[in-house]
Amino acid sequence: MIEQLASDSQRNQHLHGPRSLTELALLFLRLGATAMGGPAVHIAMMEEEVVTRRRWMSREAFLDFLGATNLIPGPNSTEMAIHIGRVRARWPGLLVAGISFILPAALMVSALGWIYVRYGALPQLAALLYGVKPVVIVIIVQGAYRLGRSAVKSAWLAVLGVMALAATALGVDPLATLFGAGVLAGIVYLRQKLAANAVAAGLPIVAGTALAAPSVPFSVGFLFLVMLKIGATLFGGGYVLVAFLRSDLVSRLHWLTERQLLDAVAAGQVTPGPLFTTATFIGYVLGGTWGAIAATIGIFLPAFVLVAISGPVVPLLRRSTTAGAVLDGINVAALALMVAVSAQLGRTAIVDWPTLAIAVAAGTLLFRYRLNSAWLVLGGGVTGLLTLWVRAFAH
Repeated sequence: MIEQLASDSQRNQHLHGPRSLTELALLFLRLGATAMGGPAVHIAMMEEEVVTRRRWMSREAFLDFLGATNLIPGPNSTEMAIHIGRVRARWPGLLVAGISFILPAALMVSALGWIYVRYGALPQLAALLYGVKPVVIVIIVQGAYRLGRSAVKSAWLAVLGVMALAATALGVDPLATLFGAGVLAGIVYLRQKLAANAVAAGLPIVAGTALAAPSVPFSVGFLFLVMLKIGATLFGGGYVLVAFLRSDLVSRLHWLTERQLLDAVAAGQVTPGPLFTTATFIGYVLGGTWGAIAATIGIFLPAFVLVAISGPVVPLLRRSTTAGAVLDGINVAALALMVAVSAQLGRTAIVDWPTLAIAVAAGTLLFRYRLNSAWLVLGGGVTGLLTLWVRAFAH
């Protein structure tokens, strides 16, 4: 018996020891440097590596953790990496897996930020972004479509989504829209549960409206707080991030223009790893190296904290039908934000016949043939460069 306990202790020490941390670091550094195509692709690659090849956990356990990431705000694929690290090597693994997955993309996007700040006015880079931005809009639309297929589960949720879309069009803060939709969905569910014939009507969609705020001078510390708030409250995946960034950095603080925001999203698309590293690009453009560091830490820090806290709580939440109803409301509001921001940014990205043609071609390849979005972004950039050369040759 004592020998068996000693053997188990040695096996557990091996599982959670330095070798396990090294395996986690190498795996997630590689995934972070090569996983292109969005969260769905990231998670599929993780499943292949962690479940099929390495057998670190069962497919059922993997799906449980994937469900858990949908119950908390933040970047789903990054949170999945953090969950895997925690299971594999406890608290050190949580940090190693998460940081290793984020680091390659953050470094690449920072390099793009440096190029953008130094050479952003060059025609070649402008042409590259000219072709990429219509593709980015199509990818966001596809994300909204895919979310809508699972989020709009009933006529009531469709109505709630339309109300959230109207609130967004009127300039209501995205956080207030998400919060209000979640609360309203929970209230309606509870009233229906208590009395089947009771109908909740006329309730406000949002908790409050965004107050017009004057431009605030930029500071690295305030940028950190803005990104921290976004990372701690954003439901709906990476593409809803664009709506939050636009609300705070373009409309409220006036630190970015619509064009700069689209360029930042394009930078996040052309690099592997989590789309949330769009914040890294923005941080570099606004505040150099320290701005990039502050924005990256701010937007990803809540994911580490929430994954660490949510472990024992998630099973309880998943069994709660009320919590599920609230999440349904948040999801349709997130869908509305994605639809609104794609329309708003589309006016900046699709500016002439060539960009319209790029968008239509990208939409056909994405929706009909399901081409990987990374190839679409590359194709858009090449098309933009070719358009520049043709125009230059014609003149």
